[in-house]
Amino acid sequence: MSEEHVAELGKWVAGLAMVESSPVDRLGLVLLDVLGVTALGTGQPEHRALHAAWRPPAGPAPLIGTGARVSVDAAAWLGAMALVSRELDEGNKYAKGHPAAHGFPAVLALAAELDSSGADLAAALLAAYEVASRFGRATKLRQGMHPHGNWGVPGAAAGCARLLGLDAAATAAAIDTAAGLPVAGHFASATSGNPVRDAWLGAANVSGLVAARMAAGGMARNTGTAALSLGELLGSFDSTELTAELGTRWDITLGYFKRHAACSFTHPAVDAVLTLRGPDIEGVLVETHALGAGLSGVDWDNRLSAMFSTPFAVAAAAVTGAVGPGAPIDDPEVRALARRVRLVEADDLTARLPDERAARVTVTYTGGGSRTAEVPNPIGDADHHPLGEADVAALLRAWLPDRPGLVERAVALSRDLPGLPATGDALRALDGKEQS
Repeated sequence: MSEEHVAELGKWVAGLAMVESSPVDRLGLVLLDVLGVTALGTGQPEHRALHAAWRPPAGPAPLIGTGARVSVDAAAWLGAMALVSRELDEGNKYAKGHPAAHGFPAVLALAAELDSSGADLAAALLAAYEVASRFGRATKLRQGMHPHGNWGVPGAAAGCARLLGLDAAATAAAIDTAAGLPVAGHFASATSGNPVRDAWLGAANVSGLVAARMAAGGMARNTGTAALSLGELLGSFDSTELTAELGTRWDITLGYFKRHAACSFTHPAVDAVLTLRGPDIEGVLVETHALGAGLSGVDWDNRLSAMFSTPFAVAAAAVTGAVGPGAPIDDPEVRALARRVRLVEADDLTARLPDERAARVTVTYTGGGSRTAEVPNPIGDADHHPLGEADVAALLRAWLPDRPGLVERAVALSRDLPGLPATGDALRALDGKEQS
């Protein structure tokens, strides 16, 4: 029965303290990435327009990088949308998605309101990540469903429950209630470039807040909702994954950071083609695993749909040498080469999932000849050229060249968090006011 595993998970979250050096170190790195990538997102024109149209009430939580301090719910929703808008947020191949994005915005916003200690905030963020990732492992979504906004909602609830100081039973009730608040979104929304895909993360974070508040008010129950909503309705659900190696395996140490502004399934192919660049490319064959084989579109009409196109990502890398947040989506040379990129599934690469998300790329040249490169995982994966603080900070400085002060404040917070007696002011300092 899933309620038994959720009860055990709730007990673990309620008693979680920051005592393990490995997850603490990795947590700081994930937090740094979340803060910087959120600031990148909030600075985009469409997000400035959304903020203006939303008119969120003033409040205690920073809308990172905007100069605004808004209500907890608005910061959670708008921050989550911004975090995922450029496809640069941290992810986890075992969870099959993005655990941090499902809960960190809500937990950070609530901590700013509560002025939580650094130790409590660190524990809450770790709880949010680990619970979301375990639900990701436990859930196998139906064909065609996107993983944003469904299995990750319990992570947001767990983190918020930890900040609120709920006991084991109430925390379990919050987690199970959150599992009953999933979004059933289709993957085609991402490949067609519909930003509703970003809003699913806003909904996930606010739903996690709602579930934790319901539990705090005594209105939530642990009845095994997860097995019904995430299982019977949205796919299948193995509740034993929720407690497997609980407290000894830290999924946060197994994630990946992104160097390319595109769906993670495109990254191994991009890394490979960057080693094969040369003049007069005739064509590109990309062999990938089953998860990435559908990203074959060549008719993108906005940045989101381009970021979910392997032909775009490969062509942009081959032509310009990078796939950054401002990669040209309308460059004629990029579009022409993308139409000469062929994407196919390779059974041998699919067989290597989930430990490897490999790609094999063969480039042929107009002058004759071809070259092949194979990559087991994208650079930045914990198992393949992992990135450290200096690497992540360097990426953020490159993406936010006009916000050096904000990046340095994010670096300082990510390092100092566990020892801070209170975090409200440090979090609000990330609003971006008076930053050079």
